[in-house]
Amino acid sequence: MNILITGNMGYVGPVLVRFLKNSHPNAKLIGYDSGFFAHALSAAKSLPEVFYQTQYFGDIRNIGYEILNDIDAVVHLSAISNDPMGKEFEEVTRKINLDASVNLVEMCIKSGVKNFVFASSCSMYGAGGTLPKTEEDDTNPLTAYAKSKIGVEQAVSRMELGSMTFTSLRFATACGMSDRLRLDLVLNDFVASALLSKKITVLSDGSPWRPLIDVRDMARAIDWAICRSSKIGGQFLAINVGKNENNFQVKDIAEAVAEAIPGTKIEINTSAKSDARSYQVDFSLLEDLAPGFTPLISLRESISSLQNGISRMYFENELFRESEYIRLVSLKNHCLNDRLDKELNWKKS
Repeated sequence: MNILITGNMGYVGPVLVRFLKNSHPNAKLIGYDSGFFAHALSAAKSLPEVFYQTQYFGDIRNIGYEILNDIDAVVHLSAISNDPMGKEFEEVTRKINLDASVNLVEMCIKSGVKNFVFASSCSMYGAGGTLPKTEEDDTNPLTAYAKSKIGVEQAVSRMELGSMTFTSLRFATACGMSDRLRLDLVLNDFVASALLSKKITVLSDGSPWRPLIDVRDMARAIDWAICRSSKIGGQFLAINVGKNENNFQVKDIAEAVAEAIPGTKIEINTSAKSDARSYQVDFSLLEDLAPGFTPLISLRESISSLQNGISRMYFENELFRESEYIRLVSLKNHCLNDRLDKELNWKKS
């Protein structure tokens, strides 16, 4: 099996490649990435890319058909990957996350790719109300990032897929340790804050709901989707990926971190307006279709992995929100240092 992973040099890729190397030892793994965050290594003893047979550096907006030669499955991780970046680079987010993704799907259909796995997000539920959202419920995307994800699903659902099986994995909010750590994710931020300053500051009133999924469980779900038959869920499938027990309010996440890291104080801005992005998600369909691939990692285990990982980094910067582990900071630094232009294209040296 030949597997192409786009955006492999981000947060999920380093965990995913090790998982796939174990579950498919004879597979040929090919990476394709722009390299925006390649420098943001965290406690890695070797480059994660050593597990790839081939690593391409390129912009997903310009990917060519030659990259898709003999590819059996594509895992599409490439994206401007969160709400702050989407707000700062809104038009670029549309071009990369939506336009380039739809173009890639069309190219894969023409190239005879058997399985296409799209990394989507439960953030498309936005202001989700009080009941857990199923795949049949209306979406309510509030940000450029969330709108791009549902936009891809809508576009692909109207396509003739030929012989290709398409799986859109609507992931819960990612968390956990990676060789390219992100500290702009809610649990990861709280753990870093607790370790480095003994204080967690919740900027909202703490009431919004967030489902969580450890990046290791994301890899397991991707592995299932790579091999999914259209007989299981249909040729086009959009599916929530997480666990019902892992729907938490933000204040509960903070309290779990404080319990795991003694001496941590929690400051909640009780006068703040409630964050409109609040959603609980129903993951029953994943349990039905992929009973052997549902999440296994508990919140406590995710916290522990982050504690150990950040400790191995000897990272003592209380101002971690200004570091390369914050994706928007990395992009802004590239732009300020004249490495990227305003459209996020690499400039020639």
